[in-house]
Amino acid sequence: MGTVGLSFGSATSGTGFDVATTVTSILALSQGVENPWKAQVATLTAQDAAFTTIGTDLSTLSTSLAALTDFEGVTAEKEGSSSNSDVLSLSSAGATASAGSHSLIVSQLAQTSSVYTSAVANSADTLSGSISIQVGSGEATTITVGSSNNTLTSLAAAINAAGIGVQASLVSDTTGTRLSLVSATSGSAGQLTVSSALSDATTAANLTTQVGLNGQDAKLSVDGIAISSGSNTVSTAIPGVTFQLLSTSTAAVQVQITNDTADVSTAMNSFVTAYNAVSADLKTQEGNTASGAPEPLFGDPTLSLLQSQLSAGLLGGSASGSISSITQLGVTVNEDGTLTYSDSDMTAALTSHFSDVVGFLQNTGSFGANLTSVLDGLGSSSDTGAIYLAQQQNTAQEAVLNTDVTNEEALLATEKTSLTTELNTANEVLQSIPSELSEVNEMYSAVTGYNSNG
Repeated sequence: MGTVGLSFGSATSGTGFDVATTVTSILALSQGVENPWKAQVATLTAQDAAFTTIGTDLSTLSTSLAALTDFEGVTAEKEGSSSNSDVLSLSSAGATASAGSHSLIVSQLAQTSSVYTSAVANSADTLSGSISIQVGSGEATTITVGSSNNTLTSLAAAINAAGIGVQASLVSDTTGTRLSLVSATSGSAGQLTVSSALSDATTAANLTTQVGLNGQDAKLSVDGIAISSGSNTVSTAIPGVTFQLLSTSTAAVQVQITNDTADVSTAMNSFVTAYNAVSADLKTQEGNTASGAPEPLFGDPTLSLLQSQLSAGLLGGSASGSISSITQLGVTVNEDGTLTYSDSDMTAALTSHFSDVVGFLQNTGSFGANLTSVLDGLGSSSDTGAIYLAQQQNTAQEAVLNTDVTNEEALLATEKTSLTTELNTANEVLQSIPSELSEVNEMYSAVTGYNSNG
């Protein structure tokens, strides 16, 4: 262990020495014991950062795989088409739809009931009386005209505010302005029954009502089965499929529901990309940093575990019909551990053996189920995952080392206070020597009559 000497020149100079610098020099020797601890903490912190990166990419890989293994995910998505979009337009085909062809004939469109009153020449005229409105089989509601609703505009507002299932508005033409009532419920269930006892107080003319449209249900047949719908938007005729009726036709319209193979292929490509990101993370840790030092996880057993488990996961899982390997899904395992994806091969498999592909991804004991289990056992999202456990072990070690550093810093702080006090006292003594010598000389001169400075 080295030593620290005090350099303060001549003892009689009175200049003393730099206490702060001297204390720092002395304590620097004691602080050396912390360096290995701090270096080890830095190493563990670098490992944690590497584990976090790998864990994040493993999480992305798990998410991309889940899109393929989810029963209601991309493999359940459907597409629909209509042979005559002027008669019937497909709105959506959901996960509950089944691939197949359906024949539909639309014989009648749904209509929404509407009623309007006779025209008032001046829309600002004062009204009187009342109007009774019934929607379908519901109870009739009577709106009585008063000072707050005695014009067409205010009466329409009062009807809308009553919340009786009808939309009131004003319609103007060359003959004047009418009160228009449209049912909020389409089809026969929303048929309006309106009785008017309104009159124009300005002209004394009565406001009669006239039917615009009668509420009626749409009528169609689906694969020979007669169906009625209160709306032209139909979502109950074909499970999982919603379509819009646009016109009637005596000729059958063919609705084709197919599996959405494009989205499945896109999801598989995302899985391959995510897998390669994890593979790159692991490969990086096998080499050196830009400065030539080993990567933080170089030689770490967790790294070897991740590599071996991932490789094994690609080969696990039972066959599903004609599909027994990911290579049949367009995925090739390269010599460097990365994957290559062929969209055309996957599309061909989906087109020819869709259910087998889904089974290979989703059945119990399948490739998808097996790899999902492997990823769960490796990541940081599970308290039994390899990365989670490695980081927990590092955290425990870091806590011990940081406690040692903290305790040592506390001891050094106490030592610094004590040493500073002692050296300040010594420094004061050194700085007082010239004045004390001067006092001695004066005493000597007084006693002997000899002046050493004379």
